Amino acid sequence: MSTQPSTTGPAGHAHSFVLEFEKPIAKMEQEIQRLEASQAESGRDYAEIIASIRDQLDKALREAYGNLTPWENVQVARHPRRPLLRDYLQMITQDFCELHGDRLYGDDKAIICGFARMAGQRVMLIGQHKGRDTREKIEANFGCAHPEGYRKALQKMKLAAKFQVPIVCLIDTPGAYPGVESEERGIATAIAVNLMEISLLPTPIVAVVIGEGGSGGALGICVADQVAVMEHAYYSVISPEGCAAILWKSGEHAAKAANALRLGPRHLKELGLIDSIIEEPLGGAHRDPKAAAANVERWIGRSLRDLRRLKTETLLKRRYERLRMSGKFCTTPSQTVETKPAKGRSRRGAAEPKAVSGVRS
Repeated sequence: MSTQPSTTGPAGHAHSFVLEFEKPIAKMEQEIQRLEASQAESGRDYAEIIASIRDQLDKALREAYGNLTPWENVQVARHPRRPLLRDYLQMITQDFCELHGDRLYGDDKAIICGFARMAGQRVMLIGQHKGRDTREKIEANFGCAHPEGYRKALQKMKLAAKFQVPIVCLIDTPGAYPGVESEERGIATAIAVNLMEISLLPTPIVAVVIGEGGSGGALGICVADQVAVMEHAYYSVISPEGCAAILWKSGEHAAKAANALRLGPRHLKELGLIDSIIEEPLGGAHRDPKAAAANVERWIGRSLRDLRRLKTETLLKRRYERLRMSGKFCTTPSQTVETKPAKGRSRRGAAEPKAVSGVRS
């Protein structure tokens, strides 16, 4: 079945759009809104009919969102009404003071940094912003940061560590900007330096993937003591379209690539790549942004309280061990093959391969 988004959507939502699997759900929502409007205008009682349709709607939402394919999950993560970084700033932070620039080249609008109060604690917030309207998207480069964005993030993280302020990272990017100017200014070096330097910062760090977590663009600020992915977000070494372009020479095979990449948060947790999955409201974060933001805030607050109890030495040791053991892979047992020993070497049977933990690239 086609999964291309429709430009039509529930009545009352400006610039709304509906994913292919959401079309039956959208029709029920439209019917509820039509009946409510008619009831208000005519005074007739449609409460029983509306309640019946709502029950059907809840059932349809549970069935649809409880059985998303990896590609459908990616589309939900990219939904135009899904809350973005600045939405979270409004909903779960207080006293946000934005800090600008990398002191070397410029101020990358794709990465936003600043001190704030969140979950009852003072934090340094580092986040990626895609932009909501066309002007803002162009200004923020659709959430794809240049090297100066990663340098800015690292400088602000070091400032937080200096004053023993915990760091909160909100990730939402399809990847770092891949253009020539990004390469000219050293994007690979900027991300590599961040990976090394952030891993050594003597302050608690937590990260949440709120939408897209693509490639090194996400990893550049996602070195943390605890990493969570929202229920309908994704975190991957490459976007499905990028993977399809490499393996099948066409982005049209993105759905197949999404399946192969195992992009769902459940798979990420099984592989040991993330620590937690943050539940979203029924039907995705775009249907109830405030509830989604509240869930994110609760997880951040709980995680920071646990991490702040640790001594700095213990915190850094655990972070190092976590990074070293990130990801899991196993080799299947195979039959021992008898081979003639090399001259000067003792004969020994090959032991069965054991399960191994290591870095999954």
